[in-house]
Amino acid sequence: MKDEYYMKIALKLAQKGLGYVSPNPLVGAVIVKEDRIIGRGYHQLYGENHAEINALKNASEDVAGSTLYVTLEPCCHDGKTPPCMDSIIKHKIARVVIGTIDPNPLVSCRGINHLQSSEIEVKTGVLERECRNLNEVFFRFMETKLPFVTIKYAQTLDGRIATTTGQSQWISSAASLKFTHKLRATHDAILVGVGTVIKDNPELTVRLARGRNPLRVIVDTALKIPAKSKVLQNLSQTSTIIATIKKANDPQFQRLTNLGAEVITIAADKQGNVDLKKLLKILAQRNISSILIEGGAQVITSTLFSNLANRLVTIIAPKILGKGIEAVGDLKISNLDLAKKLSIRKITRSGDDIIVDSRFI
Repeated sequence: MKDEYYMKIALKLAQKGLGYVSPNPLVGAVIVKEDRIIGRGYHQLYGENHAEINALKNASEDVAGSTLYVTLEPCCHDGKTPPCMDSIIKHKIARVVIGTIDPNPLVSCRGINHLQSSEIEVKTGVLERECRNLNEVFFRFMETKLPFVTIKYAQTLDGRIATTTGQSQWISSAASLKFTHKLRATHDAILVGVGTVIKDNPELTVRLARGRNPLRVIVDTALKIPAKSKVLQNLSQTSTIIATIKKANDPQFQRLTNLGAEVITIAADKQGNVDLKKLLKILAQRNISSILIEGGAQVITSTLFSNLANRLVTIIAPKILGKGIEAVGDLKISNLDLAKKLSIRKITRSGDDIIVDSRFI
């Protein structure tokens, strides 16, 4: 029970790095000696010290003979920083309790083996499910070489994201809008279709919460994005990619490039639109490990149809529209047994709204 108690503290510490350490994992560490916490640390910023090193540096006394609790297996390879293994051994830690094994092939059990060969006692799997859930983005990225994809939309109680005329601002409450900005800050990129840009003219930045602006990705098969769009007028705030099937010699391609946007050519899918899976692979190669999709209905439907989504965040407003635009179009499902299944992770209130946070099974 003591091991679980201290691991819970490490988990809380790890969460403080959310939005700042990607594509690295969230990691927390606690050093315990004679049932006293003498050191705490977490991975604070990508490229800087890992959690174990920060815990060692923050220790209030000699750590020799103590127990180190860490949410993820310590690294044993050189990267942006030296391997944590060396410092753990150097400081004569007697026991290491690990939440979950690191899926990174450069680490995966090598860290554990290295510790054990140095006569350090190792225990693994303490609150493993919680530790894996904490780093669901990292595990998805490492195991599939694809980004973790979150779909988010606000809808009325009867399932409409806009009126029949396309008006959608604002279905949800002011509190839910702040929540959306917090959600943006925890993702590496935000992706929308060009229809959303034309209709709503969003900035797609983080303004109502603390955190960094994500990369903006606009799916624009035919390059219809207006030059006066906010995402093209404030390119200095954050990088913007426009994904199209057009080639570099297309006049529209050159026009957007001259404005300062990065335009990339993606092969078309069977419907003649940007192939989303191929786009995700290219973004993953750029170390984009998480993507927030905010619309519109065509992009959301294509993502679900291609089984590319991992998480669904639905903001439900206590309003009824009757006829209107649905968030999800035809998924070609005629049998209930084939319905997309979800596991609800969390339900919260946001102003007058309800937020349902779920994962695809």
